[in-house]
Amino acid sequence: MGKHIARGRALGLWGGAVGAQSGTLALYTSQPDRVAAETVAAFNKLHPAVRVEIFRSGTTEVMNKLAAEFLAGDPKPDVLFIADAVTMEGLKAEGRLLPFPEAEVSALPAAAYDKDRTYFGSKLITTGIVYNTAAKRPSSWLDLASTEAKGQVVLPSPLYSGAAVIHMAAVSADPELGADYYAKLAGNGAIAVQGNGGVVAQVAGGQKMYGVLVDFMALNAKAKGSPVDFVFPREGVSAVTEPVAILKSARNPEAAKAFIAFILSKEGQELAVRQGFLPARTDVEPPAGFPKPAELRILPLDMGRTLQETGELKARFSKLFGG
Repeated sequence: MGKHIARGRALGLWGGAVGAQSGTLALYTSQPDRVAAETVAAFNKLHPAVRVEIFRSGTTEVMNKLAAEFLAGDPKPDVLFIADAVTMEGLKAEGRLLPFPEAEVSALPAAAYDKDRTYFGSKLITTGIVYNTAAKRPSSWLDLASTEAKGQVVLPSPLYSGAAVIHMAAVSADPELGADYYAKLAGNGAIAVQGNGGVVAQVAGGQKMYGVLVDFMALNAKAKGSPVDFVFPREGVSAVTEPVAILKSARNPEAAKAFIAFILSKEGQELAVRQGFLPARTDVEPPAGFPKPAELRILPLDMGRTLQETGELKARFSKLFGG
Protein backbone atom coordinates (compact mmCIF):
# COMPACT_ATOMS: atom_id res chain seq x y z
CA MET A 1 0.00 0.00 0.00
CA GLY A 2 2.74 2.44 0.96
CA LYS A 3 4.46 2.38 -2.41
CA HIS A 4 1.14 3.19 -4.11
CA ILE A 5 0.58 6.14 -1.79
CA ALA A 6 4.04 7.44 -2.61
CA ARG A 7 3.37 6.91 -6.28
CA GLY A 8 0.10 8.81 -5.92
CA ARG A 9 1.92 11.76 -4.38
CA ALA A 10 4.47 11.70 -7.19
CA LEU A 11 1.65 11.87 -9.74
CA GLY A 12 0.09 14.85 -8.02
CA LEU A 13 -3.19 13.11 -7.17
CA TRP A 14 -5.96 14.98 -5.40
CA GLY A 15 -5.46 15.54 -1.70
CA GLY A 16 -1.78 14.53 -1.98
CA ALA A 17 -2.23 11.05 -0.49
CA VAL A 18 -4.27 8.36 -2.16
CA GLY A 19 -3.72 4.64 -1.86
CA ALA A 20 -4.31 2.05 -4.52
CA GLN A 21 -7.94 1.70 -5.50
CA SER A 22 -9.88 -1.51 -6.01
CA GLY A 23 -13.16 -2.82 -7.37
CA THR A 24 -14.59 -2.53 -10.86
CA LEU A 25 -14.32 0.59 -12.98
CA ALA A 26 -16.64 0.83 -15.98
CA LEU A 27 -15.10 2.92 -18.76
CA TYR A 28 -17.02 4.06 -21.85
CA THR A 29 -14.62 5.45 -24.43
CA SER A 30 -14.19 6.40 -28.07
CA GLN A 31 -10.42 5.88 -27.93
CA PRO A 32 -9.00 3.47 -30.51
CA ASP A 33 -8.80 -0.09 -29.15
CA ARG A 34 -5.01 -0.11 -28.87
CA VAL A 35 -4.86 3.26 -27.15
CA ALA A 36 -7.62 2.35 -24.70
CA ALA A 37 -5.87 -0.94 -23.83
CA GLU A 38 -2.50 0.79 -23.30
CA THR A 39 -4.11 3.48 -21.15
CA VAL A 40 -5.85 0.95 -18.93
CA ALA A 41 -2.67 -1.15 -18.63
CA ALA A 42 -0.67 1.89 -17.49
CA PHE A 43 -3.38 2.83 -14.99
CA ASN A 44 -3.42 -0.74 -13.66
CA LYS A 45 0.30 -0.53 -12.90
CA LEU A 46 -0.66 2.04 -10.26
CA HIS A 47 -3.94 0.43 -9.27
CA PRO A 48 -3.64 -3.30 -10.00
CA ALA A 49 -6.70 -4.19 -7.92
CA VAL A 50 -9.04 -2.19 -10.16
CA ARG A 51 -10.73 -4.28 -12.84
CA VAL A 52 -11.49 -1.96 -15.75
CA GLU A 53 -14.41 -2.95 -17.98
CA ILE A 54 -14.35 -1.14 -21.34
CA PHE A 55 -17.08 -0.35 -23.81
CA ARG A 56 -15.47 1.17 -26.90
CA SER A 57 -17.04 2.68 -30.00
CA GLY A 58 -17.34 6.01 -31.81
CA THR A 59 -18.53 8.90 -29.65
CA THR A 60 -22.00 8.91 -31.19
CA GLU A 61 -22.52 5.19 -30.57
CA VAL A 62 -21.14 5.49 -27.04
CA MET A 63 -23.60 8.28 -26.34
CA ASN A 64 -26.50 6.39 -27.92
CA LYS A 65 -25.80 3.47 -25.59
CA LEU A 66 -25.50 5.78 -22.60
CA ALA A 67 -28.73 7.61 -23.52
CA ALA A 68 -30.57 4.29 -23.56
CA GLU A 69 -29.15 3.49 -20.13
CA PHE A 70 -30.21 6.89 -18.80
CA LEU A 71 -33.72 6.23 -20.12
CA ALA A 72 -33.77 2.85 -18.36
CA GLY A 73 -32.53 4.46 -15.15
CA ASP A 74 -29.40 2.32 -15.08
CA PRO A 75 -26.30 4.14 -16.46
CA LYS A 76 -23.33 1.76 -16.32
CA PRO A 77 -20.12 3.82 -16.74
CA ASP A 78 -18.08 5.34 -13.96
CA VAL A 79 -15.87 7.21 -16.43
CA LEU A 80 -16.67 8.66 -19.83
CA PHE A 81 -13.65 9.29 -22.09
CA ILE A 82 -14.77 10.62 -25.48
CA ALA A 83 -13.75 12.90 -28.33
CA ASP A 84 -15.36 16.26 -27.75
CA ALA A 85 -16.26 18.84 -25.15
CA VAL A 86 -19.62 19.65 -26.76
CA THR A 87 -21.01 16.28 -25.71
CA MET A 88 -19.63 16.82 -22.21
CA GLU A 89 -21.28 20.26 -22.09
CA GLY A 90 -24.61 18.60 -22.81
CA LEU A 91 -24.13 16.08 -20.00
CA LYS A 92 -23.05 18.84 -17.64
CA ALA A 93 -26.18 20.85 -18.49
CA GLU A 94 -28.27 17.78 -17.65
CA GLY A 95 -26.54 17.43 -14.27
CA ARG A 96 -24.99 14.09 -15.24
CA LEU A 97 -21.35 14.81 -14.34
CA LEU A 98 -19.63 14.65 -10.96
CA PRO A 99 -17.39 17.65 -10.22
CA PHE A 100 -13.81 16.79 -9.30
CA PRO A 101 -12.55 20.07 -7.78
CA GLU A 102 -9.37 18.47 -6.41
CA ALA A 103 -8.08 17.47 -9.83
CA GLU A 104 -4.56 18.73 -10.54
CA VAL A 105 -4.85 21.14 -13.48
CA SER A 106 -2.00 23.58 -12.87
CA ALA A 107 -0.14 22.45 -16.01
CA LEU A 108 -3.23 22.56 -18.24
CA PRO A 109 -4.32 25.60 -20.25
CA ALA A 110 -7.58 27.03 -18.90
CA ALA A 111 -9.33 26.20 -22.18
CA ALA A 112 -8.49 22.51 -21.75
CA TYR A 113 -10.90 21.85 -18.89
CA ASP A 114 -14.31 22.87 -17.64
CA LYS A 115 -14.16 25.81 -15.25
CA ASP A 116 -16.41 23.87 -12.86
CA ARG A 117 -14.07 20.88 -13.18
CA THR A 118 -16.67 18.39 -14.35
CA TYR A 119 -14.61 17.32 -17.38
CA PHE A 120 -10.95 17.59 -18.35
CA GLY A 121 -9.19 17.62 -21.71
CA SER A 122 -6.62 14.85 -22.01
CA LYS A 123 -4.85 15.90 -25.22
CA LEU A 124 -5.15 18.13 -28.28
CA ILE A 125 -6.39 16.35 -31.41
CA THR A 126 -6.63 18.46 -34.53
CA THR A 127 -8.37 17.64 -37.81
CA GLY A 128 -6.57 18.48 -41.03
CA ILE A 129 -5.95 16.92 -44.44
CA VAL A 130 -4.31 13.57 -45.03
CA TYR A 131 -3.17 12.91 -48.59
CA ASN A 132 -1.58 10.09 -50.51
CA THR A 133 1.96 11.05 -51.44
CA ALA A 134 1.21 10.14 -55.07
CA ALA A 135 -1.10 13.18 -55.15
CA LYS A 136 -0.37 16.90 -55.17
CA ARG A 137 0.14 18.31 -51.68
CA PRO A 138 -2.85 20.45 -50.65
CA SER A 139 -2.50 23.66 -48.65
CA SER A 140 -6.10 24.78 -48.12
CA TRP A 141 -9.43 23.24 -47.19
CA LEU A 142 -10.69 24.67 -50.47
CA ASP A 143 -8.32 22.35 -52.35
CA LEU A 144 -10.64 19.46 -51.44
CA ALA A 145 -13.41 21.13 -53.45
CA SER A 146 -11.18 21.72 -56.49
CA THR A 147 -11.43 20.01 -59.86
CA GLU A 148 -8.19 18.17 -59.16
CA ALA A 149 -9.74 16.52 -56.08
CA LYS A 150 -13.03 15.58 -57.77
CA GLY A 151 -14.11 12.14 -56.62
CA GLN A 152 -10.90 11.78 -54.57
CA VAL A 153 -11.98 12.91 -51.08
CA VAL A 154 -13.14 10.81 -48.12
CA LEU A 155 -14.27 12.18 -44.77
CA PRO A 156 -15.55 10.82 -41.44
CA SER A 157 -19.22 11.11 -40.61
CA PRO A 158 -20.39 13.31 -37.72
CA LEU A 159 -23.17 10.77 -37.31
CA TYR A 160 -20.45 8.53 -35.84
CA SER A 161 -17.45 10.67 -34.88
CA GLY A 162 -17.49 13.40 -32.24
CA ALA A 163 -14.38 14.99 -33.73
CA ALA A 164 -16.20 15.14 -37.07
CA VAL A 165 -19.08 17.07 -35.46
CA ILE A 166 -16.61 19.60 -34.06
CA HIS A 167 -14.88 19.89 -37.41
CA MET A 168 -18.10 20.47 -39.33
CA ALA A 169 -19.19 23.11 -36.82
CA ALA A 170 -15.82 24.91 -36.91
CA VAL A 171 -15.57 24.90 -40.70
CA SER A 172 -19.19 25.99 -41.13
CA ALA A 173 -18.65 28.91 -38.75
CA ASP A 174 -15.46 30.06 -40.48
CA PRO A 175 -16.16 33.14 -42.64
CA GLU A 176 -13.75 32.01 -45.38
CA LEU A 177 -15.13 28.48 -45.67
CA GLY A 178 -18.74 28.92 -44.62
CA ALA A 179 -21.86 26.86 -44.09
CA ASP A 180 -21.90 25.69 -47.72
CA TYR A 181 -18.42 24.12 -47.58
CA TYR A 182 -19.76 20.61 -47.03
CA ALA A 183 -22.19 21.07 -49.91
CA LYS A 184 -19.18 21.92 -52.10
CA LEU A 185 -17.45 18.71 -51.00
CA ALA A 186 -20.55 16.63 -51.73
CA GLY A 187 -20.90 18.30 -55.13
CA ASN A 188 -17.28 17.44 -55.86
CA GLY A 189 -17.90 13.74 -55.31
CA ALA A 190 -16.57 13.39 -51.75
CA ILE A 191 -17.78 10.34 -49.83
CA ALA A 192 -18.29 9.72 -46.13
CA VAL A 193 -17.21 6.70 -44.09
CA GLN A 194 -18.19 5.87 -40.55
CA GLY A 195 -15.06 6.89 -38.69
CA ASN A 196 -11.52 8.21 -39.00
CA GLY A 197 -10.05 4.72 -39.36
CA GLY A 198 -11.86 4.27 -42.65
CA VAL A 199 -10.44 7.55 -43.93
CA VAL A 200 -6.79 6.70 -43.34
CA ALA A 201 -7.30 3.19 -44.77
CA GLN A 202 -8.71 4.53 -48.03
CA VAL A 203 -6.06 7.21 -48.48
CA ALA A 204 -3.18 4.91 -47.55
CA GLY A 205 -4.59 2.25 -49.88
CA GLY A 206 -4.92 4.68 -52.77
CA GLN A 207 -8.70 4.34 -53.15
CA LYS A 208 -8.89 8.08 -52.43
CA MET A 209 -6.13 10.65 -52.65
CA TYR A 210 -7.35 13.05 -49.93
CA GLY A 211 -9.08 12.74 -46.60
CA VAL A 212 -10.33 14.78 -43.67
CA LEU A 213 -8.61 13.19 -40.71
CA VAL A 214 -7.43 13.61 -37.13
CA ASP A 215 -3.72 14.36 -36.95
CA PHE A 216 -2.40 11.41 -34.96
CA MET A 217 -3.84 8.78 -37.32
CA ALA A 218 -2.16 10.36 -40.32
CA LEU A 219 1.18 11.04 -38.65
CA ASN A 220 1.30 7.60 -37.01
CA ALA A 221 0.51 5.93 -40.35
CA LYS A 222 3.25 7.98 -42.00
CA ALA A 223 5.73 6.98 -39.29
CA LYS A 224 4.92 3.31 -39.94
CA GLY A 225 5.66 3.66 -43.64
CA SER A 226 2.24 4.30 -45.17
CA PRO A 227 2.40 6.51 -48.30
CA VAL A 228 0.57 9.39 -46.63
CA ASP A 229 1.35 12.82 -45.25
CA PHE A 230 -0.60 15.37 -43.27
CA VAL A 231 -1.32 19.07 -43.81
CA PHE A 232 -2.44 21.71 -41.33
CA PRO A 233 -4.40 23.87 -43.83
CA ARG A 234 -3.73 27.59 -44.01
CA GLU A 235 -7.22 28.52 -42.76
CA GLY A 236 -6.62 26.56 -39.56
CA VAL A 237 -7.66 23.27 -38.03
CA SER A 238 -10.46 22.23 -35.73
CA ALA A 239 -9.48 20.65 -32.43
CA VAL A 240 -10.93 18.39 -29.79
CA THR A 241 -9.47 17.75 -26.36
CA GLU A 242 -10.72 14.17 -25.80
CA PRO A 243 -12.19 15.02 -22.39
CA VAL A 244 -12.62 12.60 -19.53
CA ALA A 245 -15.30 12.86 -16.83
CA ILE A 246 -16.94 11.02 -13.96
CA LEU A 247 -20.65 10.37 -14.10
CA LYS A 248 -22.63 11.47 -11.07
CA SER A 249 -24.12 7.97 -11.03
CA ALA A 250 -20.67 6.32 -10.82
CA ARG A 251 -20.59 3.19 -8.68
CA ASN A 252 -16.86 3.55 -7.96
CA PRO A 253 -16.16 7.30 -7.84
CA GLU A 254 -12.85 6.98 -6.00
CA ALA A 255 -11.38 4.67 -8.64
CA ALA A 256 -12.80 7.04 -11.26
CA LYS A 257 -10.97 9.96 -9.63
CA ALA A 258 -7.77 7.92 -9.60
CA PHE A 259 -8.20 7.20 -13.30
CA ILE A 260 -8.65 10.88 -14.18
CA ALA A 261 -5.75 11.85 -11.94
CA PHE A 262 -3.54 9.44 -13.87
CA ILE A 263 -4.71 10.77 -17.25
CA LEU A 264 -3.89 14.35 -16.19
CA SER A 265 -0.58 13.49 -14.53
CA LYS A 266 2.74 14.07 -16.24
CA GLU A 267 3.20 10.32 -16.52
CA GLY A 268 -0.23 9.94 -18.10
CA GLN A 269 0.49 12.74 -20.54
CA GLU A 270 3.85 11.24 -21.47
CA LEU A 271 1.98 8.03 -22.25
CA ALA A 272 -0.29 10.02 -24.58
CA VAL A 273 2.81 11.37 -26.34
CA ARG A 274 4.19 7.84 -26.78
CA GLN A 275 0.82 6.90 -28.26
CA GLY A 276 1.29 9.67 -30.81
CA PHE A 277 -0.85 12.51 -29.43
CA LEU A 278 -0.27 16.16 -28.68
CA PRO A 279 -0.37 16.44 -24.88
CA ALA A 280 -2.75 18.71 -23.00
CA ARG A 281 -0.11 19.63 -20.41
CA THR A 282 2.17 22.50 -21.29
CA ASP A 283 5.15 20.89 -19.52
CA VAL A 284 5.22 17.79 -21.76
CA GLU A 285 6.95 17.83 -25.16
CA PRO A 286 4.88 16.81 -28.22
CA PRO A 287 5.75 13.73 -30.28
CA ALA A 288 8.40 13.98 -32.98
CA GLY A 289 6.98 15.45 -36.16
CA PHE A 290 4.18 17.33 -34.41
CA PRO A 291 4.13 21.11 -34.09
CA LYS A 292 3.96 22.70 -30.68
CA PRO A 293 0.33 23.54 -29.84
CA ALA A 294 1.20 27.24 -29.65
CA GLU A 295 2.23 27.13 -33.33
CA LEU A 296 -1.16 25.86 -34.51
CA ARG A 297 -3.96 28.02 -35.85
CA ILE A 298 -7.12 26.62 -34.26
CA LEU A 299 -10.47 27.45 -35.84
CA PRO A 300 -12.55 29.15 -33.14
CA LEU A 301 -15.69 27.42 -31.89
CA ASP A 302 -18.52 28.39 -29.56
CA MET A 303 -19.20 25.17 -27.61
CA GLY A 304 -22.60 26.31 -26.36
CA ARG A 305 -23.77 27.21 -29.84
CA THR A 306 -22.38 23.98 -31.25
CA LEU A 307 -24.29 22.01 -28.63
CA GLN A 308 -27.50 23.69 -29.76
CA GLU A 309 -26.75 23.16 -33.45
CA THR A 310 -25.44 19.57 -33.37
CA GLY A 311 -28.76 18.10 -34.49
CA GLU A 312 -28.97 20.53 -37.39
CA LEU A 313 -25.38 19.80 -38.44
CA LYS A 314 -25.96 16.05 -38.44
CA ALA A 315 -29.19 16.42 -40.40
CA ARG A 316 -27.44 18.58 -43.01
CA PHE A 317 -24.59 16.10 -43.31
CA SER A 318 -27.00 13.17 -43.66
CA LYS A 319 -28.87 14.94 -46.42
CA LEU A 320 -25.62 15.59 -48.31
CA PHE A 321 -23.82 12.30 -47.76
CA GLY A 322 -26.44 9.81 -46.56
CA GLY A 323 -26.14 7.65 -43.48
